[in-house]
Amino acid sequence: MGIISMIIVGFIVGLIARAIMPGDQKLGIILTTVLGIVGSIVAGYLGAALNLYEPGEGVGWIGSIIGAIIVLAVVGMFTRKR
Repeated sequence: MGIISMIIVGFIVGLIARAIMPGDQKLGIILTTVLGIVGSIVAGYLGAALNLYEPGEGVGWIGSIIGAIIVLAVVGMFTRKR
């Protein structure tokens, strides 16, 4: 049940991050889900580095969305059309 809930939450977080981030991100359902999951992981590592979270502590919705926006910004820098 944990994997299924992680996929569902990752999808929702990815959708919210794509809606907040300006521009056109051409991502499908699977990449949107991966974006949300990776955003949660990035937020967890950044939060632990800044002593906001204890190791193994959940990040939460807002932190996950911020992490996903950071991932979108980094990917956008590398895939920007010239």
